[in-house]
Amino acid sequence: MNPIHMPSEDFEALVAQAIDSLPEWTIAFMEEIAVLVRDEPSDGSTRPGTTLLGQFRGIPSTAHGGRVPGSMPNTITLFRLPILGVCRTSDEVPGRILKVLGHEVGHAMGISEQELRELGWF
Repeated sequence: MNPIHMPSEDFEALVAQAIDSLPEWTIAFMEEIAVLVRDEPSDGSTRPGTTLLGQFRGIPSTAHGGRVPGSMPNTITLFRLPILGVCRTSDEVPGRILKVLGHEVGHAMGISEQELRELGWF
């Protein structure tokens, strides 16, 4: 299978659309999270044989009730090349971006990996 080629600008536009399509009740929550796009995870950040599509970095809202004033913002990073690599067609990309974004938002809300998988957000 050939990897899907998509310019960064087009991918970022799909990420913006995915953010806009999140449920309305997440709007205030998402204002506290910086959403980033990188081509790939940094070297050594994944175990061999695993594919990292996205990553939440920060303190889940359930741990403290919100971002501590003066602290660095929580971030969600979506990895463009791995996401494109798991899609069979370009038509699958918007849905996969939304699923990865929703999965990482779940982590930001304190939902475990197992619970997210049970809910279908994997």
